[in-house]
Parts: sequence; structure tokens; C-alpha cells
Amino acid sequence: MGKRFKFIRVFFDSSQINKKLIKSFASNASHNYFELPIGSLEKKMKYLNLKISENGYPFSKTTLTNITLKDSLLHAFLILERNSEKRKIDKILIKGYEKFPKSFLRHYLKLKQNEILNLSEINSKIKQLSNLNFANSLKSPEVLFTKDSTTLYLYMNKLKSNSFDGFLGFGTNEENKQIQFDGYLNLNLINNLNYGESFKLYYKSDENEQQTFEINTTLPYLFKSPIGLNLSLKIFKKDSTFLTSEQTARIHYQLNSRNKIYTGISKTTSNNLLNNTENTSIQDYNSTQFLTSYEFANPTKNNNLLFPMKSIFNIEAKFGNRLTNSTKQKQIHLGLNTYKIFQLNTKNSFYLRNISNILVSDNYYENELYLFGGITSIRGFEENSIYANLYTLLNTEYRYQVAQNLYIHTIFDSAYFENNLTQTKENLFGYGIGLGILTNSGVFRLNFANGKSKYSNFSLSNSKMHISLTSSF
Repeated sequence: MGKRFKFIRVFFDSSQINKKLIKSFASNASHNYFELPIGSLEKKMKYLNLKISENGYPFSKTTLTNITLKDSLLHAFLILERNSEKRKIDKILIKGYEKFPKSFLRHYLKLKQNEILNLSEINSKIKQLSNLNFANSLKSPEVLFTKDSTTLYLYMNKLKSNSFDGFLGFGTNEENKQIQFDGYLNLNLINNLNYGESFKLYYKSDENEQQTFEINTTLPYLFKSPIGLNLSLKIFKKDSTFLTSEQTARIHYQLNSRNKIYTGISKTTSNNLLNNTENTSIQDYNSTQFLTSYEFANPTKNNNLLFPMKSIFNIEAKFGNRLTNSTKQKQIHLGLNTYKIFQLNTKNSFYLRNISNILVSDNYYENELYLFGGITSIRGFEENSIYANLYTLLNTEYRYQVAQNLYIHTIFDSAYFENNLTQTKENLFGYGIGLGILTNSGVFRLNFANGKSKYSNFSLSNSKMHISLTSSF
């Protein structure tokens, strides 16, 4: 044309196109026109067309007409062609996993019938399936358009999400000649009823004559509502010293695919099993506490079996009273459990975890204190061998992934705890090495760690070896 034009002024009908939408991509805009550099015109027109289609007009078309020269600018008029009525999702059909729990469509993925069709938003929501451990997406969603209806097709696959690990041994007790069971069992059953439910059974009996039995079940989206229910029972027996049982009921609300809030009630009963009544540090008591908590869970991508969760943050507060035969004591429990995997590159990562608990009370009994130590807390110490009314511990691992199914790691743990009953304040350390292997049978983990206190000497005989195999089915 013999002259270079850098900008174009595009006029539009404000009754057809929202001015706020125009201002989202054009800085120089008025009530009926906007200006753009010619070099970015095609890109901006595609963006405009995409935003219009996201509002329920998937067949919209934008064109420029009446292109003229005026005042050293190119002038044009924007024509918008679209169907007269907005498209809504009339039906949602699932292929591949037809029994996928429908409540998860509405409350977890936030996909509902009769909502405006937005293909970009649908694709984004389907990606959230990777946060579920019992289903994933086989391919991108598809839409079938007819003259008077719109059908959304979702393609899903049901995953193996049950897991089991442990061992069980039995023998005869030398003192009472009765059969005695020792071992470890951790069973997780997830979505076997195609409801999204979970059932967890945990049992452990160790060399310190400690027995732990725990059942936990979760029922999501009761009566197709966004509210879910968690029920748990935990029984702990310390040799012939005391027996404690805790029953908890929580209701939860899932804010989105990664965030939940909880509220509920917990009841605890503990009995002194000693015949010696002179031991005043162990007492019969009952407590009722109201609780509230928040949880953030971010799983790793592509359902990584070696490292299924990338980060977790859980904080909980309990408020209530402890009742004995003679007194009523107000108490507060505060707890934090969080960890994160920092991915340095494809082979190197750093694992950081913190667990902290504090019991606020005017006085304490031994059978209400926190118990920690062992593979799930500070490694290199015997299971549940440390009593505390306050503790915080830090687990760290430097991980090197040798192959896709094998990694090795360091172990360095530290902890600080207080026990007001024994007037103890102490620092603990655990260090060692470990490895994890993904086999045909499951994930095999081996840890070798040694624990010591700040003032004790290192002794190789104090080392502990932890072995586990987690199988999925």
C-alpha cells in the first residue's frame, strides 16, 4: 500500500460484546472501539473468539469488515456471528468407568448438568482426576452437539487403589501359656463399592508388649451433599499398665480437590490396669473434646507409586475436659502434620516433614501423654518408646532416583520433647540410610537408622532396621 501502518482501530457493537472483555486484551479502548498493534491482531482475535465460546457459544465466529484508511490508521468493524441461544450441558455420559461415583462429578470436579458449556474449564476440571487415587482420565473429553441438545462424554479408567502391608506372627506366652500375636498389619480399601469410600485397618504388636488397633472409615458426599463423614476407633494397650480407647466422629466439607475442613467430636476412655494403687501417674479418666481441622493434600503427577503425595498440610485443634473421679480439667490439644517433596531435578529430590503436638493442661497423667518413636516418627528408636506432653520432630531425606523403580536416600531426623511428669526436656537425633524398590509385588522399603540423645554416646547396637512391603490390588 506504499505505507506502513502499525495500528488498527476496530469498531464493535457494545450490545453484542462486553466492554470488560475488550479491556482484558486491549489497553486503548472506548465504548465502541479499541486499538491494537497489527502484529498482535490475529492473536487477540483468537483470544476474543475463545472467550466468547467459553460463555456458551462454541460455534462463534469473529471477522473484520469494511477495512479503510483514516487518520494514519487502519479502521475496521468487528462482526460477531454466533448461535442465538447459549449451549448448556444437557447430559454427562461416562465411558470406561461407568460406575464412577456421580457425587464426585458434582462436588469434586464441579461438573453439573444445565451449566453453561465451557470447554476450557471442563478440560481444566478433568485434570483434577489425577488428585484421586481410584480413577484417572483416559483422554480428553468430547462433546456431541445436536440441534437441541449438548452431551458431554468423559473417558475414565478405574485404578487399583487398595493396599496392604505387614506381617503377623504368633506364639505361646511363657507366663500365662496363652497364644500371643505379634506383628503389623496395614490394610487400606478404597472405592470398592464405587462410592469413593475408604476403609483403613491398622494393627501392631511389638516387642515392648504394646498393642495398637485402629479402624478408620470415610464416607464422602452423604446423600449427594458436599458433606462427608469420618469415623474412627483407636485402642492402645501398654503391656499390663493401661488401656486407652478413642472414638472420633468428624464431618468434612471439601472446598475443592485439594482442600478440606473438618469439625467433630472425640471421646477417650483410659483405664489403669495396675493393681498397685500407689502409682498416681496413671489414672482412670474420660475426656470429651470438640475438634476442628484443615487439610491440604497435593498428590504427585501420573500416580507415582514410589512417591504418591507431593505435599500434605494438616492442622488440628481439640478443646474439651478430662474427667476423673474427683476432678474436671480443661485441656487443649494442638497438632500439626506436614511434609513436602522438593524436586531438584529428574533424579534428585529432598523430603522434609514436621510433626508437632502439644497438650495444654494444669496436670498430666502418663496414660494421656503422646507416644512417639519408630519408623513413622523419629527413626532409630523403638516404637512408641518416648512419652511427651509436647514434642516436635523433623524428618529429612535426600533422595536419589537410580532408576524409575529404585531410589536410595539418607536419613537425618531430629526431635525435641518435654515430659512434665518426669521433668524431662531433651533433644533426640536419628540418622541412617534407606532404599525403596517398586517390584511386581509392591513397594519394598528398607531403612537402617541409629538413634541417640544429645548426651548419649553413639552405639551401633542401638541401630534399628525397618522393613516394609506395600502391595496394591
